[in-house]
Amino acid sequence: MNEINFSQLRSLVNEDWHSHDKDWTRPGFRAIAWYRFGNWRMGIKNKFIRAPFSVLYRIVFRYIRNHYGVEVPYSATIGRRVIIEHQGNIVIHGDAVIGDDCIIRQGVTIGNRHLDKPHDAPRFGNNVNIGVGAVILGGITIGDNVAIGANAVVLQDIPENSLAVGIPAAITPLND
Repeated sequence: MNEINFSQLRSLVNEDWHSHDKDWTRPGFRAIAWYRFGNWRMGIKNKFIRAPFSVLYRIVFRYIRNHYGVEVPYSATIGRRVIIEHQGNIVIHGDAVIGDDCIIRQGVTIGNRHLDKPHDAPRFGNNVNIGVGAVILGGITIGDNVAIGANAVVLQDIPENSLAVGIPAAITPLND
């Protein structure tokens, strides 16, 4: 987790706001902005100064999770300009890594596969487009410029410039 200062936080949130069509009311924007706030507050070294920010973070995090159905913990690693397209039933594992310019739609689960490996989570490259209801599980790597179809269940690595569809996901190269 990289520490960010307040001006970087403002810059990232502004970039996310532009990515979400400059609509601060979109639940996806609110979830990503609050994720960024959670990262920022962890950079405050003094625990007594950080404590009120942590209480505020937990209250709003739970509101976003329960009200919008979008769970993006601060411990995940989220790149720039990530778009959460629609609210509802989106769960991102705390150890997941999501690259820049990715799109996540409703009903997506990004998590671990085995109880005995609780920290295994997917790692996404840049420009990954995740369809509605997709499930991506385990310590797998998703390459750059990948499209994951609606309701696909991804349990294996996906090379860059590929399409993954089906249960379990079949992988085919994307045609340019």
